[in-house]
Parts: sequence; structure tokens; C-alpha cells
Amino acid sequence: MSDQKTTLTDYLPMFIMAGFILVIQVIALALAAPMNELGMQAVEDPESTANSLYYIAIILVFTALLLLAIKKNVKWIIQLTILLAVASTLYYGFYPLLYILGFEEMTNNTISIIVSIGLTVLLYKFPEWYVIDVIGIIIGAAASSIFGISFGIMPAIVLLTLLAAYDAISVYKTKHMIDLAEGVMDLKLPILFVIPKKLDYSFITDNVNMEGKREAFFMGLGDAIMPSVLVVSSYVFIEHSGSLPYPTIGAMIGTLAGFFALTILVMKGKPQAGLPFLNGGVIIGYIVGTLIAGTPLLG
Repeated sequence: MSDQKTTLTDYLPMFIMAGFILVIQVIALALAAPMNELGMQAVEDPESTANSLYYIAIILVFTALLLLAIKKNVKWIIQLTILLAVASTLYYGFYPLLYILGFEEMTNNTISIIVSIGLTVLLYKFPEWYVIDVIGIIIGAAASSIFGISFGIMPAIVLLTLLAAYDAISVYKTKHMIDLAEGVMDLKLPILFVIPKKLDYSFITDNVNMEGKREAFFMGLGDAIMPSVLVVSSYVFIEHSGSLPYPTIGAMIGTLAGFFALTILVMKGKPQAGLPFLNGGVIIGYIVGTLIAGTPLLG
């Protein structure tokens, strides 16, 4: 047993990651209105719970294809697929932002394409931790907002509940999510956040071992995006006067509470399923917020 004691410095990356989650949620909330106005919903009927089952099926198929690509040692397919997803998500993030700033459609479209491609190329050529983190925040906010305006309260809760159960099974039971993380880690892509314990750390040269002692704190990008879906959904689908409604505030606080509960276990050095904590926290926080506000649970 190690005699090394955990200090406040050891927890610093966790507080930074909590800040990342909060920044993602704030930006996602800011993008929600223009995305709604631009008709950027991913589905036709946001109130249909069938959408949740549809996206769960997509996730399962996509995960299976990634695992197959890793097994067949064709990781370039994974890299290409994720880089294309990165570029398109960056575009959908910058477009409504420039729309807010009043750019004309053609100018907006051109700038969004150029910036998105430029950042994707930068990521491919120089995947250092701070590049990955900055791009990850932009992607996280854009994806959270798109899914948040696309899923009503009930579909969002169903989606998060199913994903939490799937994450727990894939980490603790089948363990294929750990295999997937290890398989794509060396691709240095923004599917995770990297918070180094020391400023001279380099993610490019780090040979990451998921089970051993690590020089940085890692958290999957999905762990920040999925709870933020309900945060945005509660803001969009609940009537309010303009300020953040209590259910949205409760969802944000609940996300952070779930994250810090997760942190306690992560500090023990073993991979943990994040979504049971984060999705559970955001759902509980949302429910508490509706009780305080006296609003209907489902908006």
C-alpha cells in the first residue's frame, strides 16, 4: 500500500474539468436560441421518445464498428470518421455564433467552413492537450446545444437513463468501453479532455496506460455532452421569463454534484463509468429544480 497522501494539488485537474463542463453548458445555452431559430434540430419531433431509442441504436452500431476497426487494426478509418465528425460539428458551432454577431449568410458560411477545416487540420497535425481541450469545448457546446434543442424533457431523460445504464454495463460488465478507450487513445483525437498534472506534460509523447499511474486526468467528451443535453432541453422546453429557470439551474448544479461524486472514485486510479454519476446527477438536479419552481416535471 502506498504511503503517498492525496493533496489539494492532486484534485486541481478535477476542478479544472468541472470548469470545462460549466463552460460547455453556458456556451450551449447561449447557442440554443440561434440554433432553434435556424432550424438546426436533429429530429422533426423533439417530443417523441422514439428518438431516444433511435439514437441509442445508432450509438450501439457505431461502437460496434469502432471495436471492429480496432480489432482489424484499421484505426485510420476511426481517425478519418472522427475528424470528419469534428469538422462538421465545429461548423455547426461557429455558424450560429456568427449568426448572432450579424454576419450575412454567405459570409457566415464561408468563415465557418474555413475555421472548421483549419482547426481540424491543426488537431490532426498538432494534437497537444490544450489544442484537444479547446476544440473539445467547442464541439461539446455545439453538440450539447443541437441535441438539447432536439430532445424534449421526457425524451432527454429517457436518453440519459439508457446511456447511463449502457455506460455502466460497458465499463463494469463487458469492459468493451475500456478496450475502446485504449484503442483510440493513441489517435490523439478530441473524444476526451486532457488535464495535465504538470505544465510540462505532453499528450503527444505520452504513452497512456489506462490502468497504471497517469500524468494527466482524462475524461470522455461524452461525459460532458450528455448531461448538458438535459440542461439545454430544460431551458428550451420550459417556459421562462428570460433568466435561467430553476430546473435548468438545478440540472447544472446536479451535473457538477455528480461529477464530484465521480471524482472521489476516479482518484483511486481505476476507470469509472462517468454517465451513471453525471446523468444521474443532472436528472436529480432537474427534478429538484422543478420542485423548487413548482413547475410540471415534464415542462
